[in-house]
Amino acid sequence: MALSDIKTRIAQAEQAAGRAAGAVQLIAVSKVQPNVRVRNVLEQGHRIFGENRVQEAASKWPDFREQFDGIDLHLIGPLQTNKTRQAMDLFQSIHSVDRPKLAKTLARLAQETGGCPDLFIQVNTGEEPQKAGVLPADTDAFVADCRALDLPLCGLMCIPPVDQDATPHFAMLADLAARNDLTGLSMGMSSDFETAIAMGATHVRVGSAIFGERTPDTA
Repeated sequence: MALSDIKTRIAQAEQAAGRAAGAVQLIAVSKVQPNVRVRNVLEQGHRIFGENRVQEAASKWPDFREQFDGIDLHLIGPLQTNKTRQAMDLFQSIHSVDRPKLAKTLARLAQETGGCPDLFIQVNTGEEPQKAGVLPADTDAFVADCRALDLPLCGLMCIPPVDQDATPHFAMLADLAARNDLTGLSMGMSSDFETAIAMGATHVRVGSAIFGERTPDTA
């Protein structure tokens, strides 16, 4: 599906939900995509991209940034503490803050460098043991801890269980964000981003619907 088709669907979903045009940012998830596909999307003027791994982003995006202005890169996958400094240099937003040790590392490096990406706390709304994220019951306390560290919290992120209706998970995330005075909601992917927009998403993460099925980079 073309990038323009996805943007049209986002605009229609915004209108259907009574939201302002442009209220939702489209993060084009470029992880494990050939560079030729990423370049094609860049050449169409899109500038907001998501990557899952720091190492892959480091091998891909410095070259693209030499060729294209205004790239806004989001880390949407888990962040190892020992890669935090590199991630802070590469990304404008990190969507996967999920544990106290990572929050403390981000805060320390922010003090050292004088800057920090925008941060989203990942919430494990399905309470899946194999998945990263703060449990819903622990979210309020973790938000308070991150604020006490002066971290620039923008919102919450979730990845609902693949075998469940995403709607209640999006509703849960929206409720958690509202009661913590957070406006950012990173939720919704290729199969359910219109539902997420109806539930208040501010950032949707769309990969395969833009790029096609993921394949290792050979270009």
